[in-house]
Amino acid sequence: MATCYRHPSRDTGVSCSNCGRPICPDCMTPTSVGMRCPECAKQKTKVRTAAMINANAEPRVTIGIIAVCVLLFLGQGGSIGVSENGGTIYDNFALFGPFVHDGDYWRLVTSGFLHSGIFHIGFNMYLLWLLGQQLERTIGSPRFASLYFTALLWGSFGSLVQTTESAVVGASGAVFGLMGALAVEQRRRGYDPFSGGLGGLILLNLAIGFIPGFHIAFGGHIGGLIGGVLAGLAFHQADNLRRPWVGYAGCVALAVVAVVGAIAVSGNLHNYSL
Repeated sequence: MATCYRHPSRDTGVSCSNCGRPICPDCMTPTSVGMRCPECAKQKTKVRTAAMINANAEPRVTIGIIAVCVLLFLGQGGSIGVSENGGTIYDNFALFGPFVHDGDYWRLVTSGFLHSGIFHIGFNMYLLWLLGQQLERTIGSPRFASLYFTALLWGSFGSLVQTTESAVVGASGAVFGLMGALAVEQRRRGYDPFSGGLGGLILLNLAIGFIPGFHIAFGGHIGGLIGGVLAGLAFHQADNLRRPWVGYAGCVALAVVAVVGAIAVSGNLHNYSL
């Protein structure tokens, strides 16, 4: 059982309705929106009009990412490989170690919007919609966008740690990041990710990546998952400190680490694919 954040010796099953910290009876302040801790009880609740609620109802970032992925896939014409003469979307934007080493750093981002087949994009976009619209509505679009691109960069980093001899594309690294961040958010709210199926979804998809012959960039999955968890923890810490900028600063720092790490390994030819 959790203990009161102000009185560690007291067990409690009640959490502040605003910040989520556990509070004992002596620390509870009844409000119209539930029990609050002493600090949150002093804050004024922001008024949200119907217009504001409707404006934030749609997961716009999630929809935008899906739209870009679909448009680029259509632009590829279903192409799944590098053309002989070059000049295709795949040629210029897929993740390939030697090209990154030579200065094509944009590939660390653009590769996350490309896909190698209808099943590949269909599965990733389905998971992106299921996870994205839930998480974006929970944490808000700005945080969601920061978290998504942080996980995407960590997915690219993980992919290059796995192989620099094969081209890699796909949003799966970022999608795994959403799984990790959603697990952090559920834990923050007192839910067990494994009791609701999220933990099982993560483990199942990780296991699929290690099946021989599937040629899946499991390094990207692991990297994206790590990036998503760390970004989620950064925002969690920002809420605890009452300093929203800490979460965004954490994402920037994580992104820098991912980019620097990806560039560092991109020049070393290796392949750990199954």
